[in-house]
Amino acid sequence: MVDSSVVAAAAGLSVTASLPFLLYGAWIMIDAETVTWNVLTHHLWHIGAGLALTTVPVVGWMIPRLFRRLTGLAVIHAFLGLQAYALLAFALTGIVRILQAKRNADAYENPDRDIDEIHEDMGHWRSRLRVGVAGFMLLWLCAWVTGLYRFYAIHVATAMGW
Repeated sequence: MVDSSVVAAAAGLSVTASLPFLLYGAWIMIDAETVTWNVLTHHLWHIGAGLALTTVPVVGWMIPRLFRRLTGLAVIHAFLGLQAYALLAFALTGIVRILQAKRNADAYENPDRDIDEIHEDMGHWRSRLRVGVAGFMLLWLCAWVTGLYRFYAIHVATAMGW
């Protein structure tokens, strides 16, 4: 059987590897002057890869083992991660509405159209998207740092007898 430290390291590496995908996916949208369908699909491919690299270890490794070693730091780590996903869900409420409005107005095929004129609630939806994504990334980073410290405390320091 594989030692739990090896699996924990693989889970941590997977979550760590998701960071460049998430950041590059965000950069694609920040850098784009207009969001065409090709820009959107390129963005979603990177974001999807980043979320998969994070979510699979969380669901497959971290959540099932949370209550085995329930310490204050584990609770903080889980709370930060759960709040990050809650803000991602909040962002999705804006993303879905924006996507629907742009598809209904053929704004992906006609990128010259002003996005704020497509629907009267577009500004609100875009604010939800920004707050959700920024909050997700901030809390994701906090959970990631907490997870790195937990990995060190559980698997490295104890193995060295510290």
